[in-house]
Amino acid sequence: MQRYMPDWWVLPAINDQNREFFTSGEIKIQQCEACGQVQHPPEEVCHQCQGIVFDWRSCSGEGTIFSHTVVEHPIPNSLQERVPYAVILVSLTDYPAIRIIGNATNIDADKVAVGQKVRAVFEVIEDEQAKVTLKIPQWEVIS
Repeated sequence: MQRYMPDWWVLPAINDQNREFFTSGEIKIQQCEACGQVQHPPEEVCHQCQGIVFDWRSCSGEGTIFSHTVVEHPIPNSLQERVPYAVILVSLTDYPAIRIIGNATNIDADKVAVGQKVRAVFEVIEDEQAKVTLKIPQWEVIS
């Protein structure tokens, strides 16, 4: 997938907790080895039991739009050619309580609606500074 936001757009800072999420090319979420709780975003400590050892669970990459907003006023002004665009919060099909944010890439922003089915697509970006290939999840509406 071609980069959705401009090349100068800030990339996520990669660390030990989020590396798998941002480099695997699939939707993966943390699962605590002690209690089995799943969580997102990835963190150092389990929200349920305060465990610190995690495994990763692969997901289907499909979900439903839980919420959305349409960006119409570019901040900064250099995003003028990009607006309007829709930022969506997706409830995963595999784990409905887990929600992941991204852009709706294949639909006009004013056509995005709560309840639409989506699937993950990934922007592949070489982060020269971090020396890693990022695979940033975005979302396509499934017709």
